[in-house]
Amino acid sequence: MNRLDGKVAFITGGGSGIARAASLLFAREGAKVVVAEIDGALGEATARDVADAGGDAMAVRTDVTDEASVRAAVGAAVARHGRLDILFNCAGGSLNEDSLVTEVELDVWDRTMALDVRGAMLVCRHGIPELVKAGGGSVVNMSSGAALRGSSPKHVYTAAKGAILSFTRALAGSYAKDNIRANAICAGRILTDRILNNYGTAGAPGPVADRQDAAGRVRDYPFWVGRPEDIANIALFLASDESRMITGATIPADGGRSAY
Repeated sequence: MNRLDGKVAFITGGGSGIARAASLLFAREGAKVVVAEIDGALGEATARDVADAGGDAMAVRTDVTDEASVRAAVGAAVARHGRLDILFNCAGGSLNEDSLVTEVELDVWDRTMALDVRGAMLVCRHGIPELVKAGGGSVVNMSSGAALRGSSPKHVYTAAKGAILSFTRALAGSYAKDNIRANAICAGRILTDRILNNYGTAGAPGPVADRQDAAGRVRDYPFWVGRPEDIANIALFLASDESRMITGATIPADGGRSAY
């Protein structure tokens, strides 16, 4: 349908998981994709796959926690394409050491906040001025279903993803005058390699307690577990002009766990 025809999309974490799926999908919909990835080999692999499918992608090694790296990556994207229209802040994640606030080590707090919050902030800090120059655009931030509930024992990740929701609303309110929209996606359990390696799924390898817990959640919320492509499809909608009336919104894609 070429829903992103002529647009330039800057996607962080594009070497794997949701961001990789989004890179491939956005390119199929006509976007020129910038794969911003800390692992250079993974970023290049995604860019090659986009090219092999007939799309346009460049990979740029990017550490989203480092301002100089983000500034250089945005500069490289604009140098090649002359503009930016879409920012998809997808790089992030949780640490296995994450725990209750009374138990977690402070370095886990610092590392998680740097990746999940500072990273999105730096991309917006340097990317939004380019969206303004282009006449507007869309910012899509990845949050988590954990930000909508108080049941997760990973207090740092929950706090970080909650911060993303407030940050997204602030962006929407501040940059509407520049024709820029900002929205966040709160995902459920998405079967990325990281999730499979850390947790498994119901009926698959992983910690026994987690398998049992996940099996119960799947019974109650059968749409809670999804694939990277499921979230990429939502990001595509939010990045495209089809969602032009939506800004400052939190989109729960958690199978209803935050609703009932």
